Amino acid sequence: MRDHPIPPVTEPLQYRAIGLVRGMYKPVDGNCFTRGNLVDSAGEELEAVVLGRVMTLMKRHIPMDKPHLWVVYPRCRDSDHLHFQISGIWEPSTLNSKCEDQPDLKNQAKESTEVLDSVKEGDNYFSIRGELIYTKPESNDLVIKVRQKSRLNGTRPLPFKLRLKGSIPLDSLRNFVSLEVRRIGQFLHLENYETIAPISTRGGKNKSKSSYLYKRKKIE
Repeated sequence: MRDHPIPPVTEPLQYRAIGLVRGMYKPVDGNCFTRGNLVDSAGEELEAVVLGRVMTLMKRHIPMDKPHLWVVYPRCRDSDHLHFQISGIWEPSTLNSKCEDQPDLKNQAKESTEVLDSVKEGDNYFSIRGELIYTKPESNDLVIKVRQKSRLNGTRPLPFKLRLKGSIPLDSLRNFVSLEVRRIGQFLHLENYETIAPISTRGGKNKSKSSYLYKRKKIE
């Protein structure tokens, strides 16, 4: 039974950027439901787009005048604000009661039976895994490169970069890292990190991915 909206990691060097934001979704206007803002309890407006697979669920089964815990993919289009792609909602109680007429949603609800609508990590939690390409400990600035899976037609989307606030030593630069992050306002702040392994370079350095370096750190 799936008891968490963020799936477990299945490979040591698995790239991903996924998180949870609680808020109300408000479309920009009545004619464009897929573009809008997530408004959190503090009134912060977070730019968002709705991915197609969750649109039907939102329109037919979710009360849009109430806050919900959204599963989102983060992006940083500008340096001073976040952008989210809404890929799902974590609300087993609603799915259990609203999706009886749709077998696919009903199955999803069954998997989440008796699971609370909240998660142990709390709201605004993000799991980010990728290559550390920039770190400046004195200013708490980080940049992570995240690669994406190939599409069904065989093409591979370009990697994207996420800017975060936090401190990681320079010796972890060009390493694959796993980060636990918290959204505060329009920024993602580092809470914990783990240095997994060096990233292979075109010049042939750091070729081995079999000997992983695990360094677990707690951010004070």
